[in-house]
Amino acid sequence: MKIAIYGQYYHNNTQSSIDTLLNFLASKNVSVYIENDFFNMVKNKSSISITNTPFKTFKTLDNTYDLLISIGGDGTILRAITHVRDLSIPIVGINTGRLGFLATIQNNQIEAAIDDILNGDYKTTERTLLCVETQPENEDLLETNFALNEIAVSRKNTTSMITVETHLNNEYLTSYWADGLIISTPTGSTGYSLSCGGPVITPDANNFVITPIAPHNLNARPFVIPDDTEIRLKIDGREEHYLISLDSRIATLHNSTIVTIKKADFNIKMIELTHESFIDTLRKKMLWGEDRRN
Repeated sequence: MKIAIYGQYYHNNTQSSIDTLLNFLASKNVSVYIENDFFNMVKNKSSISITNTPFKTFKTLDNTYDLLISIGGDGTILRAITHVRDLSIPIVGINTGRLGFLATIQNNQIEAAIDDILNGDYKTTERTLLCVETQPENEDLLETNFALNEIAVSRKNTTSMITVETHLNNEYLTSYWADGLIISTPTGSTGYSLSCGGPVITPDANNFVITPIAPHNLNARPFVIPDDTEIRLKIDGREEHYLISLDSRIATLHNSTIVTIKKADFNIKMIELTHESFIDTLRKKMLWGEDRRN
């Protein structure tokens, strides 16, 4: 089995997780490749002398990889998909962040969880992505024009609201007066959209959610739509530019830019252990419906 390991940062709370993972994989009959920048971080700080191990490095992935292990929080997984792209490499996350809604393996579960995966004792879920096109084209959005959680437009360099003229499949919906607008996937429904009052949607639902950010239209509410809907946005405001974010990646667009958002033509595969489920994660990580009377 050929395994890629990806991380963004090396903090004190990640050291034990990294050491546990690398020690465990070194004892297995697998080929391990660590993302080049992360390898250099680990090499300088880990208690393991990885320069004397068979671990190799990668800068880009290809379809010969069987698994990508992300070490960090949910944001690290969102960054990892920019490496995986449309290669259909399954992703699993070791959580060294806070919530860990996507990265579900905890530090005390690493060896058992990775052993289950190496033995094929897991399931995969297909996660829908969004993609964006702009007219005119924006160079910052050509290389990685997709997002696993959400695509959002928001105001820039102003405290004034923006107007987001919104069309669905070429039919005018409304013009939102707000700080911005979020287009969320089911995976992203537990993130930014949820913080702005959006609904939780199961990962296998064929829907997107349109959620306004602090709308001044008091009758504007989150709107669930089919995921084959094409969304077109035109932004206006006191400033000449606005922000567009794809998960954690941000670009600046001129108000004359037309944004078109639709379902991407590929999915991301997320690994779940056999004893895990979205509902179980919802209950444990988000304390769903918790009431001390129960």
